[in-house]
Amino acid sequence: MQTPGPDGVGGPLNTTVNRRRLLAVAGAAGLATALGACSQPAEVANSAASKNTRAPTPGPGSTAVPAAPTEPTPSPQDNGVPASPVVGQIICRAAWGAQPARPGGVPHTPTRMTIHHTGVVLGDNRNAPARLRQHQALHQNGHGWIDIAYHVGVDRKGNMYQLRDPWLKGDTATEYDTTGHFLVLCEGNFDEETVTPEQLHGAAVAFAWAASTFPISSPEVEGHLDYAATACPGTDLYSYVSSGELTRRVAELRATGPVNLPTICGPEALELVAAIEAGG
Repeated sequence: MQTPGPDGVGGPLNTTVNRRRLLAVAGAAGLATALGACSQPAEVANSAASKNTRAPTPGPGSTAVPAAPTEPTPSPQDNGVPASPVVGQIICRAAWGAQPARPGGVPHTPTRMTIHHTGVVLGDNRNAPARLRQHQALHQNGHGWIDIAYHVGVDRKGNMYQLRDPWLKGDTATEYDTTGHFLVLCEGNFDEETVTPEQLHGAAVAFAWAASTFPISSPEVEGHLDYAATACPGTDLYSYVSSGELTRRVAELRATGPVNLPTICGPEALELVAAIEAGG
């Protein structure tokens, strides 16, 4: 596996941090060189870099929600996809202990859907909120980025986390231009771990929400390695991308009706994060 060079992980809405969380000192130094996934391994050929020319022209960073794409979607199949309308929930930044985003950032309009992994073994899912705080600290303090680099995070239990404002382009330590890319991060290293059904479903819901909210011009979910010389999002997770399975799941979710992803915050969200950290 490559030595990760941090790639980054923000969310649909910005909220005021209502609970300060300190990074655990123990183990932080050891993680610092590994966090911030999706770095460039030397052994990967440069063929993927040629896809970088497909990056879309950024749209205005307005606050108005654009109309959903009008391309047809297939009828849902009986595979356990929730009934219409699809409703998920996303844990607000304050609840998982995010620091405020720094001023700046490059406005864009999401038109593509791209999946990443952290490249660091998550192990027990109770580690997920702390890992997000570590990612953000590394991205802001180590790389000088405005925020954690992706737009939505998903843990092994399928919990979704609000990360960077999706109206601002993400960041990456690799060569591809993230302008126009809606970035979903799955916590873990999927060259060494197996993506869970819950995590895959959470990623599909996040992408289906994006496709229902922004003018996504391409219905296909792609991986980081489709745009850069990297192993991200890992062999196991990428198998669902290359087979078209993740794209199919997104289409089925959209076909059931509008996809809603309300943000939960306050005591309810704090209790949820506490339950996650307790192994619930």
